[in-house]
Amino acid sequence: MLIYDIINDIMNQEYTRNFSIIAHIDHGKSTLADRLLDLTGSVERRKMQEQFLDQMDLERERGITIKLQPVRMKWKLPDHLKDNSGQDIAIFNLIDTPGHVDFGYEVSRSLVAVEGAVLLVDATKGIQAQTLANLKLAQEQNLVIIPVINKIDLPNSRSDEVADEIAALLEIDKEKIIKISAKDGQNVEQVLERVYTDIPAPLGDNKKPFQALIFDSMFDTYKGVIAFVRVFQGSIKTTENIYLHASNTKAEVLEAGYFLPQISKQKELVSGEIGYIATGLKDPEFVRVGDTVTSLNNKANPLPGYKEPQPVVFASFYPEDSDEFEELRDALEKLRLTDSSLTFEPESSAALGRGFRLGFLGMLHVEIISERLRREFGMDLVISSPSVEYHIKLKNGQNKIIRSASELDPNIQVDFMEEPVVDLKIITPLEYMGGVMQLLNDLRSNFGETDYLRSDLVRLNYKVPLAEIITDFYDKLKSVSSGYASMSYESIGYQPADLVRLDILIAGDLVEPFSRIIPRERSFYVGRVMVEKLKETVPAQLFTVSLQATIGGKIIARETIKAMRKDVTGYLYGGDITRKRKLLEKQKKGKKKMKETGKVNLPQKVFLEMIKR
Repeated sequence: MLIYDIINDIMNQEYTRNFSIIAHIDHGKSTLADRLLDLTGSVERRKMQEQFLDQMDLERERGITIKLQPVRMKWKLPDHLKDNSGQDIAIFNLIDTPGHVDFGYEVSRSLVAVEGAVLLVDATKGIQAQTLANLKLAQEQNLVIIPVINKIDLPNSRSDEVADEIAALLEIDKEKIIKISAKDGQNVEQVLERVYTDIPAPLGDNKKPFQALIFDSMFDTYKGVIAFVRVFQGSIKTTENIYLHASNTKAEVLEAGYFLPQISKQKELVSGEIGYIATGLKDPEFVRVGDTVTSLNNKANPLPGYKEPQPVVFASFYPEDSDEFEELRDALEKLRLTDSSLTFEPESSAALGRGFRLGFLGMLHVEIISERLRREFGMDLVISSPSVEYHIKLKNGQNKIIRSASELDPNIQVDFMEEPVVDLKIITPLEYMGGVMQLLNDLRSNFGETDYLRSDLVRLNYKVPLAEIITDFYDKLKSVSSGYASMSYESIGYQPADLVRLDILIAGDLVEPFSRIIPRERSFYVGRVMVEKLKETVPAQLFTVSLQATIGGKIIARETIKAMRKDVTGYLYGGDITRKRKLLEKQKKGKKKMKETGKVNLPQKVFLEMIKR
C-alpha cells in the first residue's frame, strides 16, 4: 500500500516543503521528477513510466516538458532528520516546469508558488542560457536555491568543472553542490534531504481570509476550469463561493484537492498547500494564470505581480478544406481549455477563405499547436509565415497595430513603423564565439557586451529585433556551435524600423500566407530566396508557372517552373514530320490556354516548408 494511503492527510504545516525544479531544456528535470516519485512511493511501480509527469505523447516524443505539472509527495523522514515531536512524515509539493524560453512566464508564476528551487545543471553541458534566465527568476522571488549537477554517470561528464561554474555563479562552497544521476538514482535521496533541511516551511494563517495564487489551469468536461493554486492564507472547502480578481468573476467550489499526481478530492485546502479548485466555469478566459482567488464573502487583497501572458508570434491558420472552418474553431476552443496562453480570432482571406489569426508565446508554441491540431483533431492546415506585432503611426496621426502582412495596406500613408526588440543572451564555448558573432552580424543586431563565465565559456549580449530570431535562428545557432550554444531572450520594447510588405505571386495570383513584413534593405535578397525556395517545393504543373516576389506592385524577383510535358509523338512510327509538328503545336496551344486559366493548388507541405525557411 502506498504511503499516502495509510497516513492521515492533515499534516502539520511545519513539515511541508514547496519547491520547483528549474533548468535549461534537456537537462533532466522530468527524469529527476521520476526518481523523486519512486523514492517517495507516490506512484505504484506497475504504473510508473519514463517522464511520468509529462502527460502528452508529444512531450515524451520530443523529450521536453511543454506544460508544467504539480505533484504532492509524502516522504518518510530518515532517523537523522526526525525531531522529538514524533512526526516522521514530510510533505513535498513539487512543480515540474518547462525549460524552453517560450514558457518563461509560466515558470515565473510557478516560482511565486514555492519557497525554494532545485537548480539542475547537466554535467556534460554546464551552465546554459535558460539556466541563468530561470535562476534570475528564482532569485527575484528570494527563493532558496539548491544546486544539483545531473548526468554524472555519462562518460563525458565534467562534474568537477561544472561544480566550479556553479560555485562561482552562486558564490557558494562547491562542496554544497549535489552530484547525481537521475537516470540510475545515484545520490537522488540527498536532494530530498536538502529540500527538507534548506527550504523553509510555508508561512500563512488559516484564520485569515482565503487567498490563493492561480499558477496554471486545465479543463474538465464535468468540473469546468480547474485552477491550480497555491494557498497563501486561509482555507477553502467544497460549496464555498470564491471570487477571481482579474476577471471579476464569481464561482462556486465544486471540488478541491491535491495532485497525487492525478487530482484527488479532499475536504479542504489550507494555508501553505498546493492543490486545485474545480470552479465549474466553462470559459477559460475567467480563470487566468497569475490571478488571485479569494473567498467571495470575505475578500482578501490580490497578490502582486499579476500580468497577462502576451503572445509575441502570430500566424494565420486556414483549413485546407474551406468547409472545415467550424471544425477548426471547435478544435481551437478545446485546445485553449488546456492552454490558456493560446489566443485566436477569426479572419478571412480572398484566396484561402475563412480562418483564424493565432497568437503564440514563441515558435516552439507554434509547432506544438499545429502538431496537436493535426494529431488530436485530424486538421489539414494552411499556415501563414509567422509574424510579430508592429506599431504604425499614420500620416493623419492615427496609431495602428498590425500582426500580419495582410493588414498592412500598401496604399496607406505611413509616418513611421516600430518593431519589437529583445535582449538576446547567448552562452557559447569560446571556440565557437567567432561563428556565433558572425551569425549575429548577419542580422540587424546591436552588440552589447561580453561576459566570461569561465576561461572557455562566454556570454554574448545583443539587442535584436524579435522578427530576426523567431524562425530558424535557433537551428542556425546550434549548427554554427556544433550544438553547444544556448540562448534566452526577453522583450525590451519597440524601436523604429524601415519596413515594407513583400508579396508572393504564383501563376499571377497573390498567395497571402507567404506575404511578409521585412526590412526594406533586405527585401531584394529575401524575395529572391523565397522564389528560389518555392521553385524547389511547388510541384510542377501541366503549364508553365511563374513565381514572383513583389513590393507595392513592383516585381523584384522571379523564377519559372517549367510545365510537365507528355510525349505526344511517342506513339508515332515513321511518317511525315508534319504529323509530329501538328501534334506539338496542338500541345503548345493547350498549355498556353491552361496557363491563362489554370490555378495552382499548393499542398500543406509547401506552406510548412516555407515556414521553416
